[in-house]
Parts: sequence; structure tokens; C-alpha cells
Amino acid sequence: MDERIITNHELEEDKFENSLRPDSLDEYIGQSEVKENFKIYIKAAKMRDESLDHVLLYGPPGLGKTTLSYIIANELGSNIKTASGPSIEKTGDLAAILSTLEEGDVLFIDEIHRMPRYIEEILYPAMEDFKLDIIVGSDSTSRNIRIDLPPFTLIGATTRVGDLTSPLRDRFGIISKLQFYNNEELTEIVKRTSRVLNCKIDDQAALELARRSRGTPRIANRLFKRVRDFALVMNDGLIDLEITKLALDKLKVDAYGLDDTDHNLLRAIIEKFNGGPVGIEAIAASIGEEQTTIEDVYEPYLLQTGFLKRTPRGRIVTSKAYEHLGIKQEK
Repeated sequence: MDERIITNHELEEDKFENSLRPDSLDEYIGQSEVKENFKIYIKAAKMRDESLDHVLLYGPPGLGKTTLSYIIANELGSNIKTASGPSIEKTGDLAAILSTLEEGDVLFIDEIHRMPRYIEEILYPAMEDFKLDIIVGSDSTSRNIRIDLPPFTLIGATTRVGDLTSPLRDRFGIISKLQFYNNEELTEIVKRTSRVLNCKIDDQAALELARRSRGTPRIANRLFKRVRDFALVMNDGLIDLEITKLALDKLKVDAYGLDDTDHNLLRAIIEKFNGGPVGIEAIAASIGEEQTTIEDVYEPYLLQTGFLKRTPRGRIVTSKAYEHLGIKQEK
């Protein structure tokens, strides 16, 4: 799965993204409504001299939830501490993180939906009252110790907001959904990346890259890096439309940003299930993928671009997909 160039999940090679991250909301491209709202929230929190309400950011991977979290901390003038839901395995892990926070700090927890339920319960008083309840000892000698925490802001990021428990979700004062980016926004992101990496790209090439990036900045930056290699070896480092198309065709990323894996999924539904409707379990079994992988990685973009429909009876491949794959649709 990680071999996919256009997967929206972070790969090891994406570590270079850190150098591309903007520092302020004004530099952050896209998500206009979310961005404008945060400008108000942050300004109001500063005027009241209070910590910002706890924030929940959700949406498909690769849209900038982590980047936005760092920007929020930067705009607040606060330190940011980071953690990941799966890495917090014991109550002591979370208690150790919370006890190191200073007033006004931002705590960012990625994949917060994967945090164990019993650990969530420690977060409730920490988020509501800035109190940390710790049980010391065992059995008859156990006792509860309450520690006061300084006011802080928790920013949780998740790709599966439906997996959060209601008590946790209700404790976030600000809940924002990040949307897929349009081609104009992605073109601006590609151009900004070219400036940061000091690698020239013309307008047509930037637009072509944007069109094939599945509405996702992470994929746009990754594709830019690969196209840059072709340009360096074959075109004196200049990224123009011709070299961009050549590189992306070699990478098997088509005009809609679909790759062989997407084609296999759509073809499986057409050839094995007559185009649908078919349940997600049957699709997963037929192409040898996890159900959650299909729901999180493949489906969001295929649904958004109109290649796939989700109905009460199952998934259906659309006429647009038949046409794109060059398959005749039987009536």
C-alpha cells in the first residue's frame, strides 16, 4: 500500500514537507472559510487573554491538518507539543505529556480517534477543568491524586470523526472540516513549493500537476518532487508541460489523478459485480485490501470526482468511470 505514489497517507519521503510548511494563516493556501474563522477565534482569544478553545480538525489525509495546527500555535505565540493517538498506550503516557504543559501551550494529538477509550477518560477533566486525575498505588492502597494543569489548547486531528466517542467530541469548542482543494489552490501550492525548493515551473505545468493531485496538497508536493527529478535529468531542470506529462505518465498517474490501484478497484466492481451495487466487504475481499483502507484512501476521491456512488444497497460505478476506463456499459 505504501508504494502508491498518490496515496494521501504520509510516506517516509514526505518528511521534506516540513520545510514547505507555511508559518502563518496568510501564507496558508486554501480552506478559506476555515482560515478566516480561525483568524477571528485566535484574535478573540488574545483579546481576552485566554487560551484558545480546544480544536478538532477532521477530513481526508494530506489536506493540511498538521500544518494548520502548527500555524495555530504560531499565531497564538505558543509552544506546540505533539503526540499520536496510537502511541499513547497507557494512562501514564498521557499523564506525562499533560504534566509537562505550560500555560498557553498547544497539545496536538494526531489520529486522535485511535486513542484507547480508557485513556480518553483522563482527557475529560483535563479539557474541561484543566485538572489531571491520577490513581496511585493498587487495590486497597490506591488513592486518587488531582493535579492542576495550566490552561492549554488541545488540537485533535482525525480522518474518521465518526469513530470519536460523543463525550470526547462534545468537549471540543471548535470543530472544523477540511475539504479537498480545487485546481487553482493546488496550482498556487505547487508554485509556492517550486519557489521554496528553487526549481522553476511554468504555469501550464503547475496546473497539470494540480489536476492530477487528487485535490490533496501532500500528493501535489510529492508529485512535484518526482517531476523535478525528470526535469533535472531530461530538461535542464526546467519543469514545463511536456516534461510534466511525460513524468506523470511514467508514474502511471492519469489525467484525473487515478493510478493502477484505482483502476483495479473500479474494474473489479464492473467485471465481478456488474458495476454494482456491491457491499464494501465484497469489494475488499475481491481486491485484497482492508475495508478501512478502501474507505479512507480510495473512496473519498472516487466519490468526489463522480466515478463511484455510495447507495443504501452498496457501491455503484458510474457512467463516467466506464467512459474513463474505455469499457462499454451494458444497459
